[in-house]
Amino acid sequence: MSIMDKLMNLIGIEEVEEEPELEPVPATEDRRPRKTSLVSLPGGGRAVRVVVADPASMDEVQNISDQLKNRRPVIVNLEGVEKDQAQAILHFLSGTIYALDGQMQRISTSIFLFAPPNVEVGREQGERPERPEPKERAINLFGK
Repeated sequence: MSIMDKLMNLIGIEEVEEEPELEPVPATEDRRPRKTSLVSLPGGGRAVRVVVADPASMDEVQNISDQLKNRRPVIVNLEGVEKDQAQAILHFLSGTIYALDGQMQRISTSIFLFAPPNVEVGREQGERPERPEPKERAINLFGK
């Protein structure tokens, strides 16, 4: 040990020994790529936006149809609309969803779900909505 080493030890400074560099280990040829069980989800994990519409007249129906054309599901509430107006709105949107290959689902007497083809609509097993008699349903389709 030299005088310089003794002096550095007295002060508290130590010489740091360098660690030898590690050489990269070459990959062996007998390694097989791992098989992963990744599953690609449709839609890329993007959330689907559901539009709720309360149309007051036929003037608003084209905007609802545009939402369906943009592949967004729409819930249409026809509770505050007169019977004739509600039927016209329903006919227009039914034609739109048919042309798009989507589906329409009645939620209640005057609330409907229009789903484009990218949205699957299902009902829980055993859950059946109570339906009025056929004659009543025809008369009270949009009645209060």
